[in-house]
Amino acid sequence: MEEKYYYEEIEHLIKHNEISKRVRKLEENRSLVETYWQIGKIIVEAQGGSFKAKYGNELIKKWSNKFTELYGKGYDATNLRKFRQFYLYYPKCAPLGLGLTWSHYRELLPIKDKNKRNYYINLCLKNNLSKRELIKELKSNSYERLIDKPNKMNIIIPTKSSITTDMKNPIIIPIQNEVISEHDLELNILANLDFFFKQLGNGFAYIAHQYKLVKDNHNYFIDILLFNYKFNSFIVVELKLRSLRKEDKAQIEFYMKLVDEQVKEVHHNKTIGIIITKESNEFIVNFVHQEDIIPLNYKFEKIMESN
Repeated sequence: MEEKYYYEEIEHLIKHNEISKRVRKLEENRSLVETYWQIGKIIVEAQGGSFKAKYGNELIKKWSNKFTELYGKGYDATNLRKFRQFYLYYPKCAPLGLGLTWSHYRELLPIKDKNKRNYYINLCLKNNLSKRELIKELKSNSYERLIDKPNKMNIIIPTKSSITTDMKNPIIIPIQNEVISEHDLELNILANLDFFFKQLGNGFAYIAHQYKLVKDNHNYFIDILLFNYKFNSFIVVELKLRSLRKEDKAQIEFYMKLVDEQVKEVHHNKTIGIIITKESNEFIVNFVHQEDIIPLNYKFEKIMESN
């Protein structure tokens, strides 16, 4: 076999491994936020309630010595107090499903004003702010500079907009050549983009295929990148010639996050994902939006075009 073949095989393995590492990092962050909230909840319960701070401090001091000895400085008294405060600020699990990192919450914990904290959380959710961008907003006194501050500011969880209103069922792609690889499927879609868009619905526009993004000196390639002016969102499309797997959702969420960080503008809505998978002899369109996966069971019919 040619050298190029072996190179591409190695590149495929490296790409898969790098994506897996990033996916694990995202999953670890979700677990981290939930774990710290749970620790704070247990501390509050152990001390007998949120108002018994004096006993709580003694308990934290006692436990922190043991935890630090066993697991390091990440569980010292200062951090245990932060976990306790985290729970007291959000006793109803409000932050756990929002996707913000512990680094975000750590910057917000010193803020005693609930409205102010919620304002910055909403700002992060709306504009997909990184920790560094959040710090810039805090330093610029973004909240203080608001002209009209509401008396009560709640956390606004992004609404799950309707993704499909005019999709066809089944979705039909004219297949000119046999599809034996994901690359073949990609070429068939690209060869019939106008027809494909009409099957998906209105408002779709083509941006690029094998769209390159760089993160920490690693290259990642999105199979197809679209934009929909009705949703005001970029659409990441990934192609799989097999059944949907758990890691597929994690992979495309990683790509969606990269697009949000590097491509989308502040006025755009968060990126939407489409995973096209194969079940038996049919292709299924799976939408990924707001951390949910929506298998719509819209199918591709292979139609051999006449020469």
